[in-house]
Amino acid sequence: MYQQYPSILLENAVNELSRLPGIGKKTALRLALFLLRQEVLDVARFTEAISTFRNEIRYCQCCFNISDTDLCSICASEKRNRRIICVVETIRDVMAIENTGQYQGIYHVLGGVISPMDGVGPDDLNINGLEKKAVEGAVDEIIFALSATMEGDTTNYYIFKKLSNFPLTITTISRGIAVGDELQYTDEITLGRSLLNRIPFEKTLK
Repeated sequence: MYQQYPSILLENAVNELSRLPGIGKKTALRLALFLLRQEVLDVARFTEAISTFRNEIRYCQCCFNISDTDLCSICASEKRNRRIICVVETIRDVMAIENTGQYQGIYHVLGGVISPMDGVGPDDLNINGLEKKAVEGAVDEIIFALSATMEGDTTNYYIFKKLSNFPLTITTISRGIAVGDELQYTDEITLGRSLLNRIPFEKTLK
């Protein structure tokens, strides 16, 4: 059913809010009316925070995590082992692993996984930067921590083939994570144990 709005301004606000993931028109209308009831300064702070985030956020030059500076706080930390790199799909996966408190290396955010059905190939991901680190001899171990899906496994195998001739260890988190699960939705204890009990990637190919 077509929704009639008493104001074109309200309709525009609802249309924009409904573009957010998981937000339908009814929820967008509720949010818009909630914002309308707030103080003008409160709404201004809200919109300024979103605008500043979008315009000023950076991507770490080392791992492609989001950051306020050229290097994220993880890559800039002297306490992290820069020779161990955990390969993840998204920024949310970095946050999930950090919440376990079990990992002290650094990350490499691919920005997705290989998915021909979605038109995503190797050249669309941040794989070259990872290969460059291997060429430079800047890494001792690479840990695959991609989701246990067909796309995640395909991406793991592609990267493994590209890096298998370099003198480094390639491991993967143990399958305490169910097949088909996305990393960001795994509980912290299971994810932490999967990191600690990682196994050589070659063993997963047999």
